[in-house]
Amino acid sequence: MPIPISDAVDEAGALARSKADQARRVPQYAVASLLAGAYVGVAVVLLVSVGAPLVAGSSPFAKLVQGAVFGVALTLVVFAGAELFTGNTMTMLQGLVRRRVTVVEVGVVWLCSLVGNFVGSLAFAAAVNASGVLTIGATGGDASPAQSMLATIVQGKDAATGGQLFWRAVLCNALVCLGLWMAARTRSDAAKCIVLWWALLAFIASGFEHSIANMTAFSLAALEGSGDWGMLFRNLAWTVPGNAVGGALVVGAAYSWIAGRRTAPGRPAAPTPAPAPAPAPPAVVPAHLTTEPAPMEPATAR
Repeated sequence: MPIPISDAVDEAGALARSKADQARRVPQYAVASLLAGAYVGVAVVLLVSVGAPLVAGSSPFAKLVQGAVFGVALTLVVFAGAELFTGNTMTMLQGLVRRRVTVVEVGVVWLCSLVGNFVGSLAFAAAVNASGVLTIGATGGDASPAQSMLATIVQGKDAATGGQLFWRAVLCNALVCLGLWMAARTRSDAAKCIVLWWALLAFIASGFEHSIANMTAFSLAALEGSGDWGMLFRNLAWTVPGNAVGGALVVGAAYSWIAGRRTAPGRPAAPTPAPAPAPAPPAVVPAHLTTEPAPMEPATAR
């Protein structure tokens, strides 16, 4: 059974406090953020690698398979431990509502994790490009199926309007954070994997926009020559705010409001006074004890 919503929000507040404290240790927090960007990049490369042959063969199951394999991203982030910007939008907002962190601390965690994710995504894309794994299957001057699919993905994203990118990003991170929220409400590791998998399947198969995943996709395209860095920054200008709205407001604020207020930390709730005891019923005295003795007659003079 999932834990109560109010308890889950309390735990999110404690986690937000922990993240704010971790962000003060800059080297350690930077590495955790770099790893999150790389972990999402793993899912992007996996999606392209397994999806390219299906797309090339016009398989109707291409999107379903791509969504099914993308769950590795949050599985790595949650179970290995890393700092992902999109998940932090929800957690830090709930910590703010619970008064466990300040607005400044929310901004610091968001900014540090976003920058770290970007650097990690770029470094991972450079490593993948150097490995040549996406060129497998290229013949002569023709691009490989993976290169062709990557080019199609980034060009399709770049063709979308700013408003479309924003709302796709809102919807995307609402699903991502719902996956994280459900995972936080269960104590079973198997259940956590299942709910994370379903949430990511939904957003990938639906075609929504995840800013951190796009960092790897556009970086790979720029390094491969099928895109450029301007396409990446234009995309992030719309998807980063959209992800923040989807995670912080649609999920984080909504469930914080549903949970209601809690007593401030360190201040115990006032005890509820015990109800006054009901008055005891009057004692019942047997009738033979309540009968007054008959008056004695005066003695007769003799």
